[in-house]
Parts: sequence; C-alpha cells; structure tokens
Amino acid sequence: MSDAVGALNGPVNGLRRRGAVRAERLSKRRGVQQSLVSVAGLMRARVSNQSGQRVGAVVDLIARMQPEDDYPPLTGLLIRVGSRRSFLPADAIGEITPRAVRLRTARMDLRDFSRRPGEVLLAEDVLDHQLIDLEGRQVLRAADLYLARMGDQFRLVGLDVSFASLVRRLGPRVWRGLPTPERVIDWAAVAPFGEVTASPAAVHLRTTDEQLRRLAPADLADLLEDLARPARQQLLDRLGPDAAADALEEMDPEELEALLREAPREQAAVLVAAMEPDEAVDALRDLSSGEREEILDRMPEEAAQELTALLTYPEDTAGGFMTSVLARASVSNTIGEVERIVAGHREHRAEIDGVLIYDTDGFLVADLPLFDLIAYPDDKTIAQVLDAEGHPPPLTVSADANVGEVAQQLVKTRRASLLVVDDDERPIGRILADDVLDALLPERGRFHFPRLLS
Repeated sequence: MSDAVGALNGPVNGLRRRGAVRAERLSKRRGVQQSLVSVAGLMRARVSNQSGQRVGAVVDLIARMQPEDDYPPLTGLLIRVGSRRSFLPADAIGEITPRAVRLRTARMDLRDFSRRPGEVLLAEDVLDHQLIDLEGRQVLRAADLYLARMGDQFRLVGLDVSFASLVRRLGPRVWRGLPTPERVIDWAAVAPFGEVTASPAAVHLRTTDEQLRRLAPADLADLLEDLARPARQQLLDRLGPDAAADALEEMDPEELEALLREAPREQAAVLVAAMEPDEAVDALRDLSSGEREEILDRMPEEAAQELTALLTYPEDTAGGFMTSVLARASVSNTIGEVERIVAGHREHRAEIDGVLIYDTDGFLVADLPLFDLIAYPDDKTIAQVLDAEGHPPPLTVSADANVGEVAQQLVKTRRASLLVVDDDERPIGRILADDVLDALLPERGRFHFPRLLS
C-alpha cells in the first residue's frame, strides 16, 4: 500500500509544484500590471490637489526623449483648467494612478506650454502613430503606452501594440485605465526617429538602416504618410533614393504631392528621377507648372528630357500612362546575351515583362515574353527561338489611343501587356495590365486595409 501511495504522491507533488510555479508567475504578472499606468487611460482623467479637490483634467503627458535615456522621464502634464490648457511640471505630481493624478500640494504653478527640445506629447505624438518593427519587417501602431514609477520619477517603460488594447480603449471608460500588456515592447528597445526637436517624433526599434530598407515599399509608404515633415525628411535620407522612390510609388497621390511640395527641390528632383517614368509623370502632373519646372531643371538632363517628353501626351491617352522603359535585343543575340540585357534593367523589373526583338534590318519582329528566356539554353539564338515558337506579331496601339481601346485590346488577346508606337510605328513605351487599372481608376490611390494587431 505504501508503495502505491508513494507512486501516487509523485505525480501529485509534481502537479503541486507546477501549480505553485504558475501561481507565482501569475502573481508576478499581476504585480507588473498593477505597477503600470496606461497613457490612453489617463486621457481626460481627474487631476486633484493634495486635499482631494478637483482642479482639472489630463489633456496629455510630456516626456523628454534623449538618446542616453532608455526610459524617458515624465517632465510634466498638459491639463485643462476651465477653458485653459496649462503646463504642470513633473515635480508637482504626487501620484499617478490608472484613473487619476494627485498633486503634491494644494498650490499649482500653472504655465503656458511651450515644447522644449527633446520633449514629446505622448498622446498626440506617439499614441496611435506608426512605428517600424524592423525585426518583423512590418509597420505597427502604438495602441497604448505605459508609465511606471522608477525611483522618484515616472518614466515611459513600455509600448503596447496589441489588438486587445485597441478594443479596451473603445469600450466603457471603466476599462480604459486597465493595462492589458499582452504585446508590450520594452521602451529600452525603442528609440526616437531621428533627433527629437519641437515637432512630433516617430519611433522605431533600434537597428540598422539596411534592415529599414528591407521593409516592403507599401509599409514604408504607410510610414511616410503618417510622419510629420521633419521626420519624413529624416526617413527619406536614411532610405536612400532608390528605396525611397519605391516607397513614393506606393503613396496616396495627395500625400505624395504634399511630400514633393515640402521637400527641398534638389531632393525632390533626385526622388522623382529615381521613380519609374510613368509613376514620376503622374506625380509631376499633380504639381503646378512652376513646381514641375523647378524639379525638372534640377534633374540629370537625360531623365528630364524623358519625363518632359512623356508629359506632352494627354493624361487619358496611351502615351500618358505608358512606361518608357523598354528592353531591346536582336534576332542574332543568344538567350544568354538577352538575359544580360534584361539584367541591366533590374531596377525597372516591375515594368518589363517582355523584350523587343528586331531583325538585322532594324524592324520590330517580336515582343518576346520573359518566360522564353528560361525555357531555352543560353547558347540558342533568338532567331532559333522564334522559328521554334512561331510568335505572333507584337500587339501595339497608337500613343493617342484612349484607355478603353487599350483595355479592349488586352482583353481580346489575353495579353499581359502591349506596346505603344508613334506615327512611324516605332515602339515608344509599354502598357501593363495594372497601368490600365490605374488609368481607369485615377482617383483610387492605393488601397488601405485595416491592420489588426494580434
């Protein structure tokens, strides 16, 4: 019997130990949660003096962000007293609880608020703004921020990106002050984006510019649209012209127009010149003629001439929404040689889905799909490929064809693209199927889908 009891006690004791560990972990978690104060929960919270009398309500919290501070200290509150918004320095704060602020004294030294270098309004500048998760290569949104007392100061200690916190903030007011730290990033792993001056600051996780450039262009576009002017410029500088141009092509047209207007003309010229020609022309069309000229005058001559020529075509014609990037080869070239020609256009990979093939007399004879470059050995000539495949003649439209004609041609032939030719039947550009969609829906911009943080 004793052996049986001993055999039974072993698993029971193991369960007790695991239960004790679980209870200790839950206790520590509750302790951490109870020590945190939600910034979102403090919005409009009661501010009372030492004797408990209400003196105002919280409008925002101010923290000083400096590179040397892993956990930025709270430097004061922006509070509403009657109809006035006033600054209350941090040394007047006695206690901050999840739903209220109590001052040290019955007397208040209220001042007009003037943002000092390094100071950030936590609700206005950071809460609900985007940040870059460079490890996960995604753009997240700050659902909440958490404060905790460290020594004799309240400091910013965490950034919450959980969906649960967004839901909590939309619920009854009694929920809003309760921290729900399911996905909290330690603020020591977060840094101000660039130098924090007297303007809103974006934040990003500490990492390298190379990791930043590996973010998807659409995510970078989202970030650029969310940033204030100084931080936009800092992000563009960090990205470099090519990565920045890819992001600009994904931006909402109105946001892109604003960015180009606010950027120094030299920077705008570099960025537009690095964009795909059709995207660059669309961006330039949204500017005034004077602004266009200022940007074109600062571009390399070849790029400026190409864009100027494209701008002469009406926006609603094939010439107005084609790309002028074309890969060309001869029937005498081998597959390997054509592959190298295409590789030379790698920065325009999204605009090329075929290679223009000319005969020995210089006449266009085929529009060779890129697939054929991998279907044959490198030493086979293009002439041999054309003889074997029997390619149909190139599909073309005139530069003055309207978008309906272009769409009809693509649907009728089931082609993914077609060539635009001038009056002498010489190719001057290519139109892809997505270019037709952009032309049919010129005001749609880029579709934005809601981000659910889990």
